Amino acid sequence: MPKNISDELPPVLPLFDAAEYVLQGNAYINQYITKISIEKVVDAGLIIEHCADWLFEQKQSENNYKAYRSELTTFLHWCFDVVALSPISVTRKDIAKYIDYCQSPPKALIGYFNVAQFKLDKASGERSPNPQWRPFIGKKQLGKCLPYQLSDNALKTKVAILSSFYGYLISEEYTERNPAQLWLKHSRFAIKRKFTIDEDNNHHAFTELQWSYVISTVSQLARTQPEQHQRSLFLITLLYSCYLRISEISARAGYAPIMSQFRQDPHSGIWYFHVPFSKSGKARNIAISKALLAGLVDYRRYLKLSDLPNINDQHPIFVRHKAAAHGRESGVINANLGIRHIRDEIDKLINLAADNAAKDGFEHDSQLMRKLSAHNIRHTGITHDININRRPLSHVQADAGHESIDTTSQYLHTTQTERHQSAFNKPLNHLAEIK
Repeated sequence: MPKNISDELPPVLPLFDAAEYVLQGNAYINQYITKISIEKVVDAGLIIEHCADWLFEQKQSENNYKAYRSELTTFLHWCFDVVALSPISVTRKDIAKYIDYCQSPPKALIGYFNVAQFKLDKASGERSPNPQWRPFIGKKQLGKCLPYQLSDNALKTKVAILSSFYGYLISEEYTERNPAQLWLKHSRFAIKRKFTIDEDNNHHAFTELQWSYVISTVSQLARTQPEQHQRSLFLITLLYSCYLRISEISARAGYAPIMSQFRQDPHSGIWYFHVPFSKSGKARNIAISKALLAGLVDYRRYLKLSDLPNINDQHPIFVRHKAAAHGRESGVINANLGIRHIRDEIDKLINLAADNAAKDGFEHDSQLMRKLSAHNIRHTGITHDININRRPLSHVQADAGHESIDTTSQYLHTTQTERHQSAFNKPLNHLAEIK
């Protein structure tokens, strides 16, 4: 751990390391975020976790990752250090103030050459913020520093990245507003570009056909390669059935998912899955289906455990196939999987399912499936339960952990044909119909 947060650090901390390190956390940044959470912005830790997850999804494109990382760092510096405001409390007017700040930043925050945001401290083996790094890059001419300028293109890019990030927060049900998008709609740039809002929320979910390929592929793998994929089958089943986020079933500092989170109500005998702390900051109990309970029994039998867990069962839910090579769980086999491992495993499973769909002639579906990830399985479970299984919205709302029924209602999809059919035989007078 760093001795003091101010020792040989830049005036603004770069919050996110390169993609290969972003989910691991950093002692310097953790200390800073803890301080901010206590003194200024209570949900700073949750915001950083959301940012890291979103950034990790951009890891395939190095240019996108770097651009998104830089913008998030600058924006969170303004939110945390300058105005002491959570990003979910930011309004359209606040975005305008942020842009003013970026157009005329403090001179101490302007650098004139690109440097790495983090560097390796050979003495401690830790990666630490580079003291030479600055969030804003100015230009020089003949060795003289020019006045800092933010071009229109750079400004539009900044706001577009923020809008994309808020779109992610909305999809994670962490906020219902996109102030960056609202600012862009009312800005001078709105006239120069077609600004449309995608009203098809279903793009967040697998279709019935696509999901059938995921389930059939993983089920087949579990039969033919049980030592590798019994875990895969239960992982996919649990995420889908309980609408879980990856962070809710993966190990991280302070949280290790265990079997006793599957619990039975002593009075009703009903089984549920307990999430002690989610990204909404609240605990919740999620109703378990008969199919999921049967899947749990099969999975535990494969692990040579009793059919169902008791309240003292400390066995990890998703155990490693081989011991960790490094870190605090080095050499341990019965240790929970982390976020990165689970994400990578699910990505591989989705690609295998997409391969099978393509073999059967569903090339378009195959291409769409490859764009989806573990993040989309939660949305698929919610969407299918509402629109296919016809679960009541209030039940889905409780299991999903939505604050508002309006958030759950966004998953309700009806076609024009369905609306016409439901309206066609409506009577004008119900009493007349009875007579």
